[in-house]
Amino acid sequence: MVIGPESCDCGVTVLLTGLPSAGKTTVASLLAGRLRDAGHRVEVLDGDVMRKTLSAGLGFGRADRHENLQRIGLMAEVLARNGVIVLVPVVAPYADSRDAVRQRHTASGTAFLEVHVATPVEVCAQRDVKGLYARQRAGELTGLTGVDDPYQAPEKPDLVIPTVRQSADASASLLMDLLVRRRFVA
Repeated sequence: MVIGPESCDCGVTVLLTGLPSAGKTTVASLLAGRLRDAGHRVEVLDGDVMRKTLSAGLGFGRADRHENLQRIGLMAEVLARNGVIVLVPVVAPYADSRDAVRQRHTASGTAFLEVHVATPVEVCAQRDVKGLYARQRAGELTGLTGVDDPYQAPEKPDLVIPTVRQSADASASLLMDLLVRRRFVA
């Protein structure tokens, strides 16, 4: 999608990928509030919420993780194609699954940005927002992304957010700056 010299009122999907407890949802929620306050149409398609609704019944094997992301990606693409800024905080551990979502957007002429919320696994384990790392250490959980299941970090993301070196507000500001630079918002 080619964006003109002035800010557009067009949609975009912003995929925030990173390890569990990296801060993806926190950053997306803060940014969504700022965007709404500025009068923009915005939706947050949180990976955990989508798993309970849109992807209920899917497991955490590679094929189900891929299917989950494709479902979320389709919903995001439709919303973005219709002028909504769509923030998608989701682990999305596999590069090929993220690439398939990007290709869907490209095929429809819909803007797509990939953002890596780059938080070291040690920091994520300390945060442990959902208790996943503790359950994994206790032997109650296997297949935890970044611990005993792979996470393929994006090779060329549109933005890297180093949440360990800055506050959640600063991280949201970094993402807002990207949207301004790319002329999705003024």
